[in-house]
Amino acid sequence: MVGFDNEKYLQCQADSIKRRIELFSGKLYLEFGGKLILDMHAARVLPGYDPNVKIKLLQRLKDIIEIIYCIHAGDIEKGRIRGDFGLTYDIASLRTFDDLADYGFSISAVIVNRFGGQKSTQRFIDFLKSRQIRVYTQPEIQGYPADIEKIVSQEGYGRNPFIETEKPLVIVTGAGPGSGKMSTCLSQVYHHNLVGQKAGFAKFETFPIWNLPLNHPVNLAYEAATADLQDRNLIDPFHLNAYGVAAINYNRDIENFSIMKEIIDHIGDDASPFATYKSPTDMGVNMAREGIIDDTVVRKAAQQEIIRRYFRYKWEFIQGLERKETVSIVEKLLVQAGVKTTDRPTVLAARNAAETAKETGKGNRGIYCGAALELKDQRIILGMNSALLHAESAVILNALKKIAEIPDHIDLLPENIITNIAQLKKETLGSKSASLNVEEVLIALSMSAASNPASEYCLRKLKLLSGCDLHATHIIGRGDANGLRKLNLNLTTDALPTSHGFYY
Repeated sequence: MVGFDNEKYLQCQADSIKRRIELFSGKLYLEFGGKLILDMHAARVLPGYDPNVKIKLLQRLKDIIEIIYCIHAGDIEKGRIRGDFGLTYDIASLRTFDDLADYGFSISAVIVNRFGGQKSTQRFIDFLKSRQIRVYTQPEIQGYPADIEKIVSQEGYGRNPFIETEKPLVIVTGAGPGSGKMSTCLSQVYHHNLVGQKAGFAKFETFPIWNLPLNHPVNLAYEAATADLQDRNLIDPFHLNAYGVAAINYNRDIENFSIMKEIIDHIGDDASPFATYKSPTDMGVNMAREGIIDDTVVRKAAQQEIIRRYFRYKWEFIQGLERKETVSIVEKLLVQAGVKTTDRPTVLAARNAAETAKETGKGNRGIYCGAALELKDQRIILGMNSALLHAESAVILNALKKIAEIPDHIDLLPENIITNIAQLKKETLGSKSASLNVEEVLIALSMSAASNPASEYCLRKLKLLSGCDLHATHIIGRGDANGLRKLNLNLTTDALPTSHGFYY
């Protein structure tokens, strides 16, 4: 079911950005929030949304844009991980550069914000420079953002380097929140004004969608996605006061708007288009609401995303990577959205599969795991763990057989292949468990495809699993997590232990 029209959205969004460029006499710095490529959150909550629609938007504007990329030095130094890619921010940034190149874009410059000579960050900078990428560093401005007089002076933005740009539209994107995108935009506008040049600033963020209701599931799903940052959606009081219209924005932009307004007023004057910014919502150019063509479909998808986020944060809490407070925030959002965790069809199905494994004794080393996958036609496929396969591996093979209409009695993986891999794992590699994870099963399936037509046929059906929901009862191992991520499955788990010990 489709709830979002990409073409309608692209046309409205491109027009909105062009109008904003004209407002600022042909030079606009556009803070580009969210994921530039593979925005899977948006694709999940807006069924039909192309995960790369932002790239398609940039392609429509290709003749007038260049791209500046920001990264926070502290994120590099701490080795911060991007949850969607499982990569550190520096490596994820390099991957983004390569992905952009595949679409015909190059990075005009990289800005390392709040740089104070950190060693790991300097190595990253040296590497980029060795690849002929322009790199600029910007120090932390003491008193930012409260000390307006200092910020808008030679001691503040004036200390930052001015990045030469040629195109009317400069996309300022970066590695996650806090990368310094807004500060970079405003610093650039400050430098333009010093020499009498006109330039403007605007924000592009898909969520929250400002002209959807506050408690619309899509906006609640955004709160769930940023619960670790404790972002909250609010009615923009500045917009309501100025126009009498309820618009939705998130707490940080609303809390900081008075300061941001002072900064931009100091940069410009009463005649500047900046004076038209009466609210944080005014700063945005978001037209995502125009792409929604079926609100019912979108609501259901967003409710499922809130449930998915709950399980993710719970898993991360068990791993010691997230706070209990984050889990509690999403529990409250579930109530606001009117859903329970068991409203995700795969949850109870996976738990029932684990019970069946226990009743039949088909687990492995006394652990009984279940997995359930929902196909696009809403059929639920089950999998259980065994001495040879993880539950996640079993459900993938069962789903492929169901999609390909392969009878149950036909094996996709010859016993000798599974046995040989199992022996290698246990006898040579020293693994306690010989059962195959998802990555290993996919390799085995490709080996089997060379001589087994059924395996070869199923291998070609793998892409049909993309976007399906999968729930598992137990902690997901690295080999399973990597394989499921590459298959683009929407994974949730109860995160029960897979061992009676402490190390999984």
